[in-house]
Amino acid sequence: MSRTLYAEVGVGWLALVWGPLFAVLGAVAELATGGPVHTVAWILVGIALVALTLPWVYARRRFLSLEVTTAGLRQGREQLEAARIAEVTDVGPPVGARVLGGGWTVPRKYDELPVKLDDGTVVLAWARDVEALRAALAELAALNRPEKDS
Repeated sequence: MSRTLYAEVGVGWLALVWGPLFAVLGAVAELATGGPVHTVAWILVGIALVALTLPWVYARRRFLSLEVTTAGLRQGREQLEAARIAEVTDVGPPVGARVLGGGWTVPRKYDELPVKLDDGTVVLAWARDVEALRAALAELAALNRPEKDS
């Protein structure tokens, strides 16, 4: 059983409430101005906004979420085994380093964290709270580091 050390979701499901909330506010504005309230139209607007928001929420949850467990690191669609992570501190990002998660670049509003793998290559992990990610990956690397004989 793997234990979660750190996790970020791309966006919460609460974002789906924005559309219906906008529709309710529109209906209340019509009611407050004394005009006719177009209830059916506002219900359809609320449903349409949820229908437009649902793929956005799904995509952000799928491609911009990350999780560090004792089994490894999952960034977006990519899984990296814990044994592959060699070092996360004092690693310089080389030009053209591969970004984890399947993208060409680190997503907007996310910070990058260079991670050295067991084969010597450096990849770029990313997170909103890169220091928390660094701490979780350092703990993960320490858990999987073989004990040295003294």
